[in-house]
Amino acid sequence: MSTRPGRRRSVRTRAPIALLIPAWVGLAFLVLPLVGLVARTPWGSIGERLADPAVFAALRLSLFTATVATVACLVFGVPLAWLLARVPFRGRRIVRAFVTVPLVLPPVVGGVALFLALGRRGLVGSFIYEHTGFSLPFTTAGVIVAEAFVAMPFLVISVEGALRAADTRFEEAAATLGAGGWTTFRRVTLPLVAPGVAAGAVLCWARALGEFGATITFAGNFPGRTQTMPLAVYLAMETDPAAAIVLSLVLLVVCVAILALLRERWVGAL
Repeated sequence: MSTRPGRRRSVRTRAPIALLIPAWVGLAFLVLPLVGLVARTPWGSIGERLADPAVFAALRLSLFTATVATVACLVFGVPLAWLLARVPFRGRRIVRAFVTVPLVLPPVVGGVALFLALGRRGLVGSFIYEHTGFSLPFTTAGVIVAEAFVAMPFLVISVEGALRAADTRFEEAAATLGAGGWTTFRRVTLPLVAPGVAAGAVLCWARALGEFGATITFAGNFPGRTQTMPLAVYLAMETDPAAAIVLSLVLLVVCVAILALLRERWVGAL
């Protein structure tokens, strides 16, 4: 009996115990802390704690800075992804390596690097401060910069992958019809990779929302100005553990919502 070409036959095999046991232990290791967080949440006072001025200020600041950082990443990251995917040039691998460095760089180290580059005495920051009197660290703008630094690689990698997978014949057809480079990108390329851009933007926003190390190093932890939700969780663990649990639950809900939004993308890639 023949099978249709291109369709793989699924062979059901009995899973060995030597693999099942560590697999379930690994799953429990990942799920158990989340169950503990949900189980210890003070559900009766969650509304009251979210309405607390300090908690609400951290939540509002986090949403604002993560959104602005994502917009900045879109403005600069999409062209960077297009450059890496469409323009062959010498040293492209080195550029791609620099783009992905924040993914593996400890966030605290990223914060130190930002401070040395954009601080009052930094390579660029000293010039800005000398001519404008503006110092970026320990400000809300500093939070946005720190979040964009650690989140932009997620957007660039996602968009670059979408660009490489897109059919270039549509762009070539637009060029033969007389469309310029910007028109082709805006009317042909961008619609083709729109799902990849959207997925990258969502991942970028989620990473910016959860950023801690670079933010506290570069922008500090000042309530109402630079204290985002992860920083508020860190501070609340010492003074009000219940508030820390509530804020952690909010971040968990956001992460689950992100996975739900991207579910179709992950399923389609399998």
